[in-house]
Amino acid sequence: MELKAEDVFKPGAFPKYTYISRKSKISDLSYEFRLEQAIKVSGFLTSLVGPSKMGKTILCEKVIEFDRIVEISGADFDETTDFWRLVAAKAGLSYEGQFLSEEKNSQTSDKFSRKETFSLTKDKIIDHYKKEDLVLVIDDFHYAPEKKRIQIAQQLKDAIRRGFKAIVVSLPHRADEAIRQNADLSGRLSLINMEPWEVEDLKEIAKVGFAKLNIGIEDDIAEKIAIESLSSPQLMQYICLNICTILEMTEDEHLQVKEEILEQAYRYTTANFEYGDVVNLIRRGPSTRGKRRNKFLTKEGQNYDVYELIVKSIAENPPVMSLEFEDMKERIHQLIADDCKVPTPQVIKTSLGKLQQLLKGREDIFKVLDWKEGVLYILDPLFLFYLRWGGNKIGS
Repeated sequence: MELKAEDVFKPGAFPKYTYISRKSKISDLSYEFRLEQAIKVSGFLTSLVGPSKMGKTILCEKVIEFDRIVEISGADFDETTDFWRLVAAKAGLSYEGQFLSEEKNSQTSDKFSRKETFSLTKDKIIDHYKKEDLVLVIDDFHYAPEKKRIQIAQQLKDAIRRGFKAIVVSLPHRADEAIRQNADLSGRLSLINMEPWEVEDLKEIAKVGFAKLNIGIEDDIAEKIAIESLSSPQLMQYICLNICTILEMTEDEHLQVKEEILEQAYRYTTANFEYGDVVNLIRRGPSTRGKRRNKFLTKEGQNYDVYELIVKSIAENPPVMSLEFEDMKERIHQLIADDCKVPTPQVIKTSLGKLQQLLKGREDIFKVLDWKEGVLYILDPLFLFYLRWGGNKIGS
């Protein structure tokens, strides 16, 4: 069967032909082996920690059969969500309901029916998961409200001791404190820290995938794409798929990935990304209540306020997923015209704090930045890629 580009490069699904196995720097064991061993250990909860869009869910799908995974998200919870009701529903179980029971009158032998109610207990739900050998995967655990995370940790503590299997997936800098700081889980936690993808590993996606499609690619071109993919295999898959789209429009029989089409492929990749409103919100910043913000003259001859400078500085080279404050300040100052006024460190810090509050509590797509302990974390590599190559970037 002749493979198509969409069969080989799959940014939103399991990549059958371009799955790349990795090992961590601190261990000679593959992540697949570590996860498989972790879920085999009865009575232990598995904590899988790694940056966004780094393949944590794909790793679970590789190790665990699809029909054994029951996936829920931290975003599924609010303060009032019943944990076991949701866990039951995701496994296809009715948590409570009514049924008709048929009985016979002992005096007349007449039959009659009556309605009875039922409600599943936690024990029955756990027994069902054990019987069907299911594994609960709680993705984006950090999206659940803080109090709910603590409650979930308490529920899991008791469940894992009964043979219930669960994996909690979270981001590194917003790691699952509710899990790690639960004293009752001490010594019962299998921790797997997934490190960001190295350029060499990302290059393999391109080299393996294009070879499957009989498309040539030089090592240095694969490296350029890998660097722009911001440590994200999902983004690497996306870019490679769009390169194929461009190549399909040519009439060349000997297809080759050339450097001159890379920027076009990057812009194609952002075409359907939905970050326009996110960027506009951050650029505008919080309401000024009628006050005018100070503007700063850039080397490009534009006047930007501090929020516009923050957005533009994040998008500068080299692309990175976290910025220490000093690096952030230096990037902003580098944008300002020589001998012109620059925003003070306190103004920048205050603005970053206000951005944090502005994005807090909004829909998941707006959760792209986190200002914490003097470091600005870019949570979503697709957002940063959009800043660099999308149509509404500052200065375009």
